[in-house]
Amino acid sequence: MPRFRSLLLPALAIVTACSGEPPTAPITALPRPLTQAEGALVEVGNRFTFSLFRETLRQQPATANVFISPLSVGMALGMTLNGAAGQTETEMRSALGLGDLTREEINDSYRSLIDLLSGLDPSTTFTIANSIWHRNTFQMLPEFLETNRTAFDAEIRALDFNAPQASATINGWVNERTAGRIPEIVPTPLPQLAVIYLINAIYFKASWATRFDPARTQPMPFQLAGGGTVSVPGMTHGEPAPVRMTSDAIAEVLDLPYGGGAYSMTIVLPRHGVPIDSVVQRLTRDTWERWIAGLDSGKIDVFLPRFTLRYDLEPIIEVLKALGMPGAFCDAPQFPDFTRMDPQGEVCISNVKHKTFVLVDEEGTEAAAATSVEGGLTSAPPVFMVNRPFLFAIRERFSGTVLFIGRVMNPAA
Repeated sequence: MPRFRSLLLPALAIVTACSGEPPTAPITALPRPLTQAEGALVEVGNRFTFSLFRETLRQQPATANVFISPLSVGMALGMTLNGAAGQTETEMRSALGLGDLTREEINDSYRSLIDLLSGLDPSTTFTIANSIWHRNTFQMLPEFLETNRTAFDAEIRALDFNAPQASATINGWVNERTAGRIPEIVPTPLPQLAVIYLINAIYFKASWATRFDPARTQPMPFQLAGGGTVSVPGMTHGEPAPVRMTSDAIAEVLDLPYGGGAYSMTIVLPRHGVPIDSVVQRLTRDTWERWIAGLDSGKIDVFLPRFTLRYDLEPIIEVLKALGMPGAFCDAPQFPDFTRMDPQGEVCISNVKHKTFVLVDEEGTEAAAATSVEGGLTSAPPVFMVNRPFLFAIRERFSGTVLFIGRVMNPAA
């Protein structure tokens, strides 16, 4: 149970759901125990969660709000991994922390976990959707597509990437599966060299088990890390609320349940005088699991800011390179090996985009995320781009007579 719970809590930043009334009976266990392979996938997923989060924070401004979905990123890359081979596969497995799990164990565990989490809490809407869109003139290996259809329940669509509505078609799919919270993930028009998009979309919306009282929401001062305060809408219940809590030398941890209790929001508040960067540096799977295992039930007055965030991490390539998979991208010194996807070995990862949304209010929480992995060509058609100073000549071709010659330093002058 602790393993499973610790997967879901970080994954909350990745999803969106529809609210409903809490069930009369609390949810106290999974419908069935996790298999050994599922437990292993949860464990490595937690390691990836905190590695991805720490590296993302490291590469972002110190004062920036950050909201990511490791589950969404992991699933999009998990589908991509099914097309990787050789050193590229080794690097991706290392970055995702997959250890000794076989390809079959990874795929089977993703498939069964998707099924297991669907409908876990009747009062919460939780959906995971995957899709693969490939250029209709580009030959993808059928085995690669079928594996992802089976393991990730991915919709497979061949599409004319040059058509005017190509981007709108893909973005429409993402918009629909995130309830309008992530309206677009691929550019318009699609890049000329793009041949495949592997996309994950997650949606979560749930009501608090004990809702905040909107009539009691009042301005509340919020301390900034660099000094000073800002005023934010502060939500409270008006009386001590049932929660779960723990603390240690660096942080106080509060767990607020949703619906029937299968999902919750876990808040890690640095102790006074402890910089948040210090907490981030110590935020590992082991630290997280120790906090989760130490949660005790109690009642306390809670004051929580009401907030809405939209976050766009594009590209996420530099984060993934830092996690250990630099050879998967188009700018790698050696051609990436995605021959399990493309028999010609011409595909590389040209872009990875990640977008999220979260709304936290008196009723509950709504969150959504989408991740797209764009596959381009390593062997691009020849291009001659005159985009810097140049010389030119006008000549008679057969005699070799040069009629005019010149140098252009600024065509706009």
